[in-house]
Amino acid sequence: MPEVWWRGPGTEAKIHTYTGNAMNTYTGPSYAPASIYILRLRSKDQDTRATVYLHEGSGISWAFPQLPSDSRVHTLGVGMTSVTLSWAPSASLKRLHTQRSYDYCVLINRKHNYRNLCAAQEGIRKEREKDKKREKKDKQRKVTVWPILKDWWWQQWDADTELRSPAALRDDYGHLQCVCKGTESVCTVSELVPDTQYYFDVFLIDRLNGTSAAYTGTFAQTHEEARAAITPLREGELRWVTFRDGGSTSGEFFSFRPRGWQQSGLLTLQSCGSSEKINITVSSKGKELSSQAVGENLAQIWLQGSLSYLIHLEKEGTAAPRQAAPGVLKASVKMQASSTYHRQGIPSLPSTLQIKSFNRLRSCESVTLAWMGTEERSLYCVYRQRLGKGGGKKGGTAPCLGPESRSDTERVLCKYFQELNPRRAVTTAVIGGLEPGVAYIFDVYLMRRWGIPIKYSSKTVRTRKEC
Repeated sequence: MPEVWWRGPGTEAKIHTYTGNAMNTYTGPSYAPASIYILRLRSKDQDTRATVYLHEGSGISWAFPQLPSDSRVHTLGVGMTSVTLSWAPSASLKRLHTQRSYDYCVLINRKHNYRNLCAAQEGIRKEREKDKKREKKDKQRKVTVWPILKDWWWQQWDADTELRSPAALRDDYGHLQCVCKGTESVCTVSELVPDTQYYFDVFLIDRLNGTSAAYTGTFAQTHEEARAAITPLREGELRWVTFRDGGSTSGEFFSFRPRGWQQSGLLTLQSCGSSEKINITVSSKGKELSSQAVGENLAQIWLQGSLSYLIHLEKEGTAAPRQAAPGVLKASVKMQASSTYHRQGIPSLPSTLQIKSFNRLRSCESVTLAWMGTEERSLYCVYRQRLGKGGGKKGGTAPCLGPESRSDTERVLCKYFQELNPRRAVTTAVIGGLEPGVAYIFDVYLMRRWGIPIKYSSKTVRTRKEC
């Protein structure tokens, strides 16, 4: 603003005006009637900063870097986490005596392109201030009122001093976080987030004069991550999932759509390898619903409230696989998904999976077995396997193998059982037609309407030699 003493007899004549948020240049001859030139800068929206450069005399000042005729930033390649940019070199870099004072600076953000370096610096400053305010909000609850007022007072004083000081009006290029800096006109920006739009700006900075020139920025969206193949699970289908050998992580994706208006289902899983860690994650519409580890014990996951579910099975670790038992299928996990009509929760499991034999009821041709059941009406099937008179060879089947892996000749009987009182849910079976002095392995399978069958622990019993 002009001095007060000058305002009296003088008159003002508007020579040039501009409104905007980019760089503006006014060039013209000296205005004869004027003795003082007045430059007014006003920010209509919020506090900001501006840089002003004045050059007197005719001709080019060479204070600003020169841009090429094609000042656009071009995209050479876009990947999932990287983008490669290129632009035409500036004529200012071709002059040997000034080449060392110029640098390209590539800035990146997710909001918009900047038309000049001053606007980019102001945007970066405001983002930092927002981050500081967020950090201070977490600490204010533990601080008394007086320190808060004291900090506020000094912050206002420092901010006012910073805005008024000449040093604050100069561009501080050393604090710019350029993803690429130097004299090369090619830049590859890496470590980006997939499927995200980024804005890229290139500035040519003259460190000697403290000026800069802005190329026309560009934007690009990184490619999305490759989606794995999703296999749909059919109703009640028993599926064996085999993972590839090698590598630290391997995974498979499945989908399941429950039937019925209740949109509820039951997912049951069981691992066949204790040396490998297998995790399962169930999600719907991008929201994770359940995540847990799968072991040799049966795992049950209740599904409810969604039209479809995404199931992700993942193997972690590179532990050497253990020696498989005879007849074990080449698989790591068996899984089944089924719709649960008129159910309100996960089906109950037996309190224990141990089979008990009664020594007093053991004869030369029969044995008596007992096991725990559930309060739901279910089918129980008993299988036997003859070990021979020596009984030295250990037999049995893996816990993850169901009755589908057994021969029909090994099945002894199947019976239904139900007991509403869980403490009294014990059922027995007399297995006859055995040979004297021979060891047998007995297996019991709980055949359920929903989920995969449950195998009880194998029980070895030898018949009496003499009766």
